[in-house]
This record gives sequence, structure tokens and C-alpha cells, in this order.
Amino acid sequence: MLKPNNAWKWYFDKEAQLLMLDLGEDMVFRVAMEKKHLIPDAFVDTPFSVDDASLFQVYNEALSVLPLSSPRRAELVLNAVAANRFHKPLLPKSWFFKSIEGHVTPAAGSIVELQTDFGSEAYLVIENSGCASLCMHAGESPLALSESKQMRFCEAIKVMNDRLSIYEEQYDSGSGQYALVG
Repeated sequence: MLKPNNAWKWYFDKEAQLLMLDLGEDMVFRVAMEKKHLIPDAFVDTPFSVDDASLFQVYNEALSVLPLSSPRRAELVLNAVAANRFHKPLLPKSWFFKSIEGHVTPAAGSIVELQTDFGSEAYLVIENSGCASLCMHAGESPLALSESKQMRFCEAIKVMNDRLSIYEEQYDSGSGQYALVG
């Protein structure tokens, strides 16, 4: 897994029209956020800050409950840090998701579940602004929001908190055998 360091730098690649993170050692990460969703600060070269590194750790620890490979988890974590820092404010688009009785008010870094008429998926809470949260799709399979719209891995959406439910870890109960330790 990647470990943040003070040599990392955010920059906007004018040719590719994408926000990038220079990780040093000839490694560059391409942020999965369209130019139209970026705030003006995203177009200025900026070091990876102490706050970025702190969020990196929070998000990385939270994602350990999801069945993601290390590269996919790193991709999700870096995209979440970028969204927290550079995503334009959004209005909630809660109508895609079912309202939940006994909903949660999550902290940044929480894993929640959002449910549509077509299925449900895990989301990483990037930030909670009181009554709504900016969430990033953490499922590797696209989630249908409607007949014609889908959310892809690492795509962000703001949702009212009454749509969020606690993520339940998916265990493989196929074997039914447990190892006893101690």
C-alpha cells in the first residue's frame, strides 16, 4: 500500500485536462474527477498536505472492511482525498436512493450503504455537512440509479443522511467452518 510523503504534489495536467497526483519515482496518479467538478484551487500546483495525509489514513483504515484489492483500495483512497480537497460543492441528489428508517449520521471515513430500486452498494463518506454527506461509490460494479443512469467506482454524489444505512460486511458463509484460536 502507498504511504503518503512530503514529495507528493497535486497538479492539473493541461494536455490531459485532468487533476493528477505526482507520487515521485516516476509514478503519477490520475484523479477520476471531471474538470467541470473541480474548484479553482485544483488548477494550481499544490503539495500533498498534512491534512491530505491524515484523510488518507482515515479513509484507508475505513476501507479495510471492503473486499478490495490493494491497488483498488489505493485508487479509492486517493480519489476520496482529491474529492475532499478539490470537488466543487454539490446539491444533494437523494431522489435516486431509498429513504431509510433509523438512518445514520456518519463521520468522514464511514462506510455506508445506499439503496436504489436496482440494488445497493457500499459508499465511503468523504464529508458530512450536517444533513447531507458527500459519498464516493466504493463498489467495483456499477450501481444503476435509474433505467438510464449508473454510478461507477470512485464517482461522488451528495445525499441526504436519511438515505444512508450502516454498511453490513458481506461474509462468505460457504464453508461454515471456523478456526478456533487460543
